[in-house]
Amino acid sequence: MANQGHRVSREIELAVVRHGRTAWNADGRFQGQTDVPLDEFGRAQAAHLATAFTSDHFNLAIASDLVRATETARIVLGSRSLPIECDAAWREMRFGAWEGLTWSQIVERYPEVGEVHGASPRFSTPEGGESFDEVCARVEAALDALAARVPDGTHALIVTHAGVLHALLRVALGESEAAALGVKFSPATVTRLRIGPSGGTLVQLNYAPPVSEVSADVPA
Repeated sequence: MANQGHRVSREIELAVVRHGRTAWNADGRFQGQTDVPLDEFGRAQAAHLATAFTSDHFNLAIASDLVRATETARIVLGSRSLPIECDAAWREMRFGAWEGLTWSQIVERYPEVGEVHGASPRFSTPEGGESFDEVCARVEAALDALAARVPDGTHALIVTHAGVLHALLRVALGESEAAALGVKFSPATVTRLRIGPSGGTLVQLNYAPPVSEVSADVPA
């Protein structure tokens, strides 16, 4: 059923991937826009995730210009000849003074943050960082720009980050429906959405082909 989320000018289908694991993910450190590459396990995750797309025909591929996203996109696409468009609009939320820190270090330095709503930048704006509303506005503009330049029925692969995925759900589905999902995006997972003039529909959420468990509680 159509929802009260954002509407775009054409019907598009999105397969949205969170990048694979990095060493900072493994350490529980917030990355934001710090350019940290995948670790070996993250590359293996991306290669495994590629099996989820064996029947997909993508018309275009877009990745955040941060290396952990572009590297994931290259691995996921495999032998496909499709070029990857690197776009800063799909970068992770800028965490400012939080970048490189664990949640316990953040709370130690900024005790007032721990009183807001757990380890979630959706409820606190880091010093020198972006608010969640600003990330949502960035994602909405990126969706509008995408829909304006592609034909109806376009199937796009987008490789991005957990914060952007949360923003995308809010934009596409509406705030209440997105909040009700209560999802924590795991590294190297896919979320599928259809979005068009009547709004957005969630098709698949935070899916990975069966493999050894990966923690969903690491920062983006």
